[in-house]
Amino acid sequence: MKRILLTGVNGQLGQDLQGTLAGWGEVTGTGREQMDLAQPAQIRHVIEELKPEVIINTAAYTAVDQAETETEKAKALNAIAPSVIAELAQQQGAALVHLSTDYVFDGSKNTPYTEEDTPNPVSVYGQSKLAGEQAVRANCDRHLILRTAWVYGACGKKNFVKTMLRVGAEREELRVVADQVGTPSWTGEIASAITQLLPPNPNLTGTYHFTNSGVASWYDFAIAIFEEAQQLGFPLKVQRVVPLTTPEYPTPAQRPPYSVLSTQKISSALGTRPSHWRQGLRKMLKELYAQQQENVG
Repeated sequence: MKRILLTGVNGQLGQDLQGTLAGWGEVTGTGREQMDLAQPAQIRHVIEELKPEVIINTAAYTAVDQAETETEKAKALNAIAPSVIAELAQQQGAALVHLSTDYVFDGSKNTPYTEEDTPNPVSVYGQSKLAGEQAVRANCDRHLILRTAWVYGACGKKNFVKTMLRVGAEREELRVVADQVGTPSWTGEIASAITQLLPPNPNLTGTYHFTNSGVASWYDFAIAIFEEAQQLGFPLKVQRVVPLTTPEYPTPAQRPPYSVLSTQKISSALGTRPSHWRQGLRKMLKELYAQQQENVG
């Protein structure tokens, strides 16, 4: 049984990973209480004490708009912490799996981004995540950087699906951006892919993209959420979803207009293609509905 350190254990991906990693190794999960990523000394203490053979770093600063003003905080969690983790992984001889994002790209392409495309982030969040990637590559030989996108899951506090369900239960009309395109990605499938890649063998070291397959705008995603949720019996009041352009919905952080990631490389490594994003959405909503029914009961 391998000793695995899983950071961000309370996040939506971290919680799903606990399930998929069960039986694979001895998993120690850390949240902010056990290991504050803003405190390099704490990171050092936990890793030197645990001596993990595999580190999976899912923890990050993910408040995209707030990062524009909380620059130092985003840098501390997304760039400095991964650098410290990577250095310690190298010293311990551990393999490091590090999660990154489609937001390292500027969105100026109109075909899926491959691992060989040059990043050019347009937000502080994207810049901090790119700096984290660079630190991992520079400091740990046995690393696997997994970029994903538009992540949502039944666990965790906030994501686009949960926001749509909440607002859709309160209002008859919603307005959603229709000119930003990407791929919604379910944490259940991301967690499964990470587990299949463990332990990172020499051939899998490097950078990979993993999302569900298919393409959607936020507007398409919202429509699909309401269609699927209605079939399952979620309480909804929403009658109309109005498409908006990005200029009509200004945000502090710039978003890439197109951030679809190519999954060809990882599909070859896993021997299978990721399922369509709508299938992932359906599974997540069923899981969430079952959780809510249990809580009511």
